[in-house]
Amino acid sequence: MIVRIENDLKFNFDNVLLRPKRSSLGSRKEVKLKRNIAFKYSPHTFEGVPIMASNMDGVGTMEMALKLQTFNVFTCLVKNYTVDDYKKHMNDLDPNLFAVSTGINESDYTNFKDIMQAFPEIHYICIDVANGYSEHFGDFVSKIRKEYPKKVIIAGNVVTADMTQELILNGADIVKVGIGPGSVCTTRLQTGVGYPQLSAVIECGDAAHGLGARIISDGGCTVPGDIAKAFGGNADFVMLGGMLAGHKEGGGELIEKEVFTGEAEVEWDESTKSYHKHQLTETKKYVEFYGMSSDTAMEKHKGGMAPYRSSEGRTVKVTFKPSLTNTMQDILGGLRSSCTYIGARSLREFSKCTTFIKVSKQYNDVFED
Repeated sequence: MIVRIENDLKFNFDNVLLRPKRSSLGSRKEVKLKRNIAFKYSPHTFEGVPIMASNMDGVGTMEMALKLQTFNVFTCLVKNYTVDDYKKHMNDLDPNLFAVSTGINESDYTNFKDIMQAFPEIHYICIDVANGYSEHFGDFVSKIRKEYPKKVIIAGNVVTADMTQELILNGADIVKVGIGPGSVCTTRLQTGVGYPQLSAVIECGDAAHGLGARIISDGGCTVPGDIAKAFGGNADFVMLGGMLAGHKEGGGELIEKEVFTGEAEVEWDESTKSYHKHQLTETKKYVEFYGMSSDTAMEKHKGGMAPYRSSEGRTVKVTFKPSLTNTMQDILGGLRSSCTYIGARSLREFSKCTTFIKVSKQYNDVFED
């Protein structure tokens, strides 16, 4: 038996930096982040900023979509929404800036069909599974393409060129790329399976563009600079989960916790004629965030973890962020600044202006806790 090891070095976002280049841009205000993106099968054209909110609990909500569309940013809605949920919001949602999500089991498919029948004006369909390598998944993508020939079909997740091409040939307009890089994903720990995200984006993007299709870089972004690197690697869209978690638009119960500030206050006690210290604390607010293959998600949506499965996600408490506007301004501002550093006047030009530098450390963290 031959054991195969690929010796080519693969990269995550923190393994590289973008090389600065001479620029004629006078200000970040000159940078154009909106793109017009055509598709292989669908006649629809995307017009907006090609950043997507992930179809995860706490991120892919109706409220998040309504807020993000004010920034011309896209949302993949969670697959658990029903026709009744859509009825409450469809008059306000921009059909150009959200996707209906579905899994491939019968109940997901039935719910999805009901939504599409009720709202034929919907343009985007996101077919989402953790492992896009099964033959059944490819067949399901082909089935949806035949049923909805004019819709934009997003399918994933995969991380290799061959399966990217397979999904495109089965009818996908956009392939979702990423296995294991997410902030609350433990697939790599639990299964040993994965692929460094930047290299996956570069290789899958090359495969997709050769067939006239598109890709999404899904997962691995922790700061605005990572989003820039994903676009530099030739991603057409970048999907965010953890970076958008913790906002009120994502829903979820607010958790208040007394946190030790690391300081102590000294007071004189007259009764004992001595000094004593007491610890200082402050109340901080958090929101629970979890992977969609975690115990928490399985309990919420499936009534528990099936006996043949194991959890491939973690549950964490993220700091509550009251302003999604501030978060988006930080993300979009960072992206504009990246463009000015490398001489790209628009996101469309970004990958053409990109040169990556391999690094051992990307920033100075001396003052971090």
